[in-house]
Formats: sequence, C-alpha cells, structure tokens
Amino acid sequence: MFRPLRPLQMATDIALAAGFFLVTVVFELNAGVGMMGPPTQVGAMLGVTGYVLLFSVALGFRRFSPGVALALAWAGALAQMSLLRGPSLVDFAIFGVLYAAAAYGSVRVFWAGLASAVTGAVVITLYLYLGPLYSGALDLSVLPIAVIVLGGATFALMLAWTCGALVRTARRARENRLAQEWAEEEARSEFERARIARDMHDVVAHSLAVVVAQADGARYAAAADPQAATAALQTISSTARAALADVRLLLTQLRHSQGDGPQPSLADLEELWAQVRAAGVDLRVDIDPAPPGELPASVQIAIYRILQEALTNALRHGRGDVSVRLGWHADRVELAVRNARAVDGAASADGPRGHGVIGMRERAQLVGGRLEAGEDGGDWVVSATVPIGATA
Repeated sequence: MFRPLRPLQMATDIALAAGFFLVTVVFELNAGVGMMGPPTQVGAMLGVTGYVLLFSVALGFRRFSPGVALALAWAGALAQMSLLRGPSLVDFAIFGVLYAAAAYGSVRVFWAGLASAVTGAVVITLYLYLGPLYSGALDLSVLPIAVIVLGGATFALMLAWTCGALVRTARRARENRLAQEWAEEEARSEFERARIARDMHDVVAHSLAVVVAQADGARYAAAADPQAATAALQTISSTARAALADVRLLLTQLRHSQGDGPQPSLADLEELWAQVRAAGVDLRVDIDPAPPGELPASVQIAIYRILQEALTNALRHGRGDVSVRLGWHADRVELAVRNARAVDGAASADGPRGHGVIGMRERAQLVGGRLEAGEDGGDWVVSATVPIGATA
C-alpha cells in the first residue's frame, strides 16, 4: 500500500534517507563493531554498504509505504547478521520503521509491526548470546544477562511501536471528530433548507391563493362594478409585492446562510386576517384568552405559519365561512381553524396526507406541539396545541 505524500514530506523523507546513508555507511565501514576484523575486502565492503542501503531505503519509505519499509528493514537486519555484524548506529532506522508501521500502516501492517517488535527482540537476544558472536560458555550464568537484554530490546522496540500507535489513535480521533462536525453541519444545513422550503411554500401558496381569489372576483365584477374590480387589483398588487419581498429575502438567505429570512410574529396576524377577508371570505376570529405576554419567537413563527397554511387551504379547497379560535393559556396555545368542505369533498391540499398538513404538523412538532387535521361534522378542522412554557 502506498500513501499519498505532499511534495515537502516526500522531499524530507528522501533527504533524511540520503543523510542517514552517508553517515552510517562511513561509520559501519570504519568502526568494525562486532566483526572479526575491519572490512578490508571489497566483498565485505559491498555487503556492509548493501545492508546500510536497505536500512536507509526503509527509512525513506516509512511513510510512503510502511509495509515495504518493514520488509526492507527485516532484509537489512538479516543481511547485517549474515555478515556477523553486531548492533550499531544503522539499527536506529528500525525504530523509525516500527513507528511508521504503527502510525501510518494498514491494519495488517499495524499488527505486523507489533509482531516484528516482539520477534525482533527475541532474535537479537538469541543472536547475541547463542549466535556466532558469543564466545563465552553456554551456561546458566548467561541467562540473567540474556533476560535483561531481551527485556531492554523488547522495551525499546515496543516503545517505538507504541508511540506510533498513539499517533494513529490521535489521528483517527481527529478524523472522527472532523467527520462528526461535517455531519452535524450537513444536518444543520439540511434543517435550514427544510425550514426555508417550508417558508417558501407558506409565502407563495398563501399569496397566490389570495391573488387567485381576487382575480376571479375582479373578473366577475369588472362589468357591473368597476370600483370593486379596481379594489381587487390593488389587493392583488399589494399581496404580490409582499410575497415578492418575502421570496427575495428567502433567496438571499439561500445565498448567504447568515441572512435573515422573513420571520413573522403575532403582530402580522391582523394583516393575515385582512388578506383573507379581502379575498371575499367571511372570516371570524375568536381570541380567548388573550396573549399573556411576549411569547418566544419560535412559538410566534409556528403559530403564524400554521394559521397561514390552514387559511390558505380554506381559500383553495373550502367554501363558505371560516372561523379561527385562539386560546393563549399560561403554558400553551390552542388554535383551531374550521371551514366547510367544498362540494367536491376536498378537505385540504392533497387531503390528510398532503404537503400542507405535513408542513403544519412539522411546524407544531418543531416547537414541541401537536397538530390534528380532519373532518368534523361536515367541516374540515385543523387544531393544534403548542406549548409556550410557564414563563411566556
């Protein structure tokens, strides 16, 4: 497996491997550590240069391909032992390879690094005290020293591997945190898009219902009563302008998430009643008890949008009078919109499962309330209860 590296990382690893090779090859050729004598023959010099090169390439490959680096390190160690060389400066490359195997390797390379650390400690102990470099007598007196060497080698190799494992864990935790933040941001964006879509539906549907009703009235009254037609056209103009302004605000909010969309409040209910009455509907509004004080903005928006959608459905699908009942209690708001069903039996937009009813129910649920819509004695009734808390 090859990992993508940035140009700076690749250049750093190549420079480190080249510098490590130049330093250690000179040291190994002149020190003669653990050898029967200094390397005077060309073959011995080439052998020393070969395993130093393997360790250096392994060090350079440690981040680009931890698995390849681990294999090269093992090849270099075997070549070093075949030349009867003892532990030396070049073996420090093993620590870097084990660290990279744990930090950057795949799952298989990760566990292969752990196995290499344990196996390497055992191999180096056996090589030093049972191999050709050991010239003493093989008796029990060697055992304590061998155990100490085994423990020290295991600790050193496992320390390098453990440091890499900690870095791997920290990187995974950071990636998971970033993924969670991204998912939360997507959820917030999706919620905001859904809210804007509901606002767009409420604004456009209500305004177009008023415009259609006024246009039909103006068409029938144009010949008999020109003044009524003029008043209807004025209502159409004002309603369309208001809707256009709201849509522009919504589109601005789509382009700039920090922008404020149209946020209606209780003060806008009078204008809503006026628009419905201007459409030729006999609207009766009963408010009892009155609002006890300033309500939370979320509750005001929910109440307004539910009433707007319910009245829009009454304009489009109902017939006759429409009655609205509002009760502002200390801990909740109760509302009901009742209108006679149309002759064709339509109750609301797309029936009980239409987008209008679904949108109203979502509005109520977002603020912890509930909404019901259905037939009651030949009338279509939308009723909702929205909690406002004792402090409202």
